[in-house]
Amino acid sequence: TISPAQAMFFLMAGGLVIFASLAKLQGDRLYDRRAFSPILLLRYITEIAGMVGMVTALANVSLSVVGAITQASPILAAVGAVLFLNEDVGWRRWCSIVVGFLGVLLIVQPGSIEFDYAVLWAVLALVALSVRDLTTRLVPVDMASASIATYTMIAAVPFTMGWVIFNGEKFLPPQINWFVVVPMVILGAVGYLLLIASIRMAEVSVVMPFRFSRIIFLLVLGVLVFDEKPDTLMLLGAFLIIGAGSYMMWRERLVKEMHESPRPSH
Repeated sequence: TISPAQAMFFLMAGGLVIFASLAKLQGDRLYDRRAFSPILLLRYITEIAGMVGMVTALANVSLSVVGAITQASPILAAVGAVLFLNEDVGWRRWCSIVVGFLGVLLIVQPGSIEFDYAVLWAVLALVALSVRDLTTRLVPVDMASASIATYTMIAAVPFTMGWVIFNGEKFLPPQINWFVVVPMVILGAVGYLLLIASIRMAEVSVVMPFRFSRIIFLLVLGVLVFDEKPDTLMLLGAFLIIGAGSYMMWRERLVKEMHESPRPSH
């Protein structure tokens, strides 16, 4: 009953109110010159692009497909860490990255006759949110997560307002169902804040298995709630993404433990 632009407006505007209120209650600073630093500006841009891709994909593509594609973001973020953060990745993890991207190709099926171009919105979300996760790890550690979320919403709200106006739509459509929109805003804000905190506080190898589990939840919800029927290639692609991502995180933890273990004395 509402468009992607309207849905994103409610998410960003509602999130701004929630995050700013939480930051004030915690005594966090809502004005910080570092909010205009290049790394945070890049984070705002990729966040907005990722949300546009995600919301538009959810409105046009099956839930299970969107979930499976976007859950490859840890794999893409690992590539970004190698290219921009000079992280060392061995041949085993490179193989898992390749397998993960093969999984994405199986889901997208770019060469098929029935290729749905709307699935590219999910690919946009995948790329943008991967960069977002990467930049989150570079944010100064003394900046509160609620403050970071507030700055992001401040950057996103004008964009969403312009999107609604450009479409000639109303900010409060008469057919809106508040029993859906209010939980969407609250749950979206809580999940978003916890995601930021987890990326900043915990090791990637600890956080990512929980994010991969979303594929299972979305597959089940897609079948039970929206009567979706995932095909064999989609299920195989999701399996490859989960397997490749899980192995990559396990290998990363193993390598780190080997480097941190004390050397035997002679």
